[in-house]
Amino acid sequence: MGPGLAGGPPGATTVTESVTPTPAPSGPTPAGTPAGDDPDVVVDQLNGITVPLLDGWERPKYIAEDDVLMSTEGTYDCPGDSGVCRHGLVFSRTVTENDETDPRTLAENDIADAADAAYDTDLLDRKPFGGIASHRVVKSGPVAVAGRAGYFVRWRVTTAKGPGGYVQSLAFPSSVGTQSPVVVRYVFDAGQDGPPLADMDRITRGIRSTDGIGGGGVGSSIGPSD
Repeated sequence: MGPGLAGGPPGATTVTESVTPTPAPSGPTPAGTPAGDDPDVVVDQLNGITVPLLDGWERPKYIAEDDVLMSTEGTYDCPGDSGVCRHGLVFSRTVTENDETDPRTLAENDIADAADAAYDTDLLDRKPFGGIASHRVVKSGPVAVAGRAGYFVRWRVTTAKGPGGYVQSLAFPSSVGTQSPVVVRYVFDAGQDGPPLADMDRITRGIRSTDGIGGGGVGSSIGPSD
């Protein structure tokens, strides 16, 4: 995990997680909470954003981390070390204990940690996909998110086992509270069982601020990419 991201590293629960339910946390509303009565939106009250819940996605179930916004439906046996994997996950985190606020720098600094946490070694020192064999940048650039100027970096990750996947780090300033930077991580398995890559862009365009500011799209150059 890159420096300054609140909470522990995704590690095991980004791609391998216990199937034992955990008690509902107390305190601030966690990521992945329903936004009012809208079944198609989840809210991250801490970071001041709402995110569209697309077809094939669901609010997190039996995932220990409280920074998971959504996951794809169902699980499968990891192709590497034993464990349960999911084809897609989206996280949101607040950048803290870090003086850096530039979205480009934050996204570029986060992407390697995001990829390692998703497809290399988990917190239990297992390699659910046999480790990362290589990666390449497939897309990066500025993008408007919830009415704010953000930046994203997307990698195509090749793993020793399984089809590998795509990892994206998206950074932008929050419009609420102290306006601390937010990093949203996307983890999508590649191959026919993974979620459509275009969902990354649909999710980004659909992010809204809880204070009513509009979503992404203005000045955005992102789009589906192989």
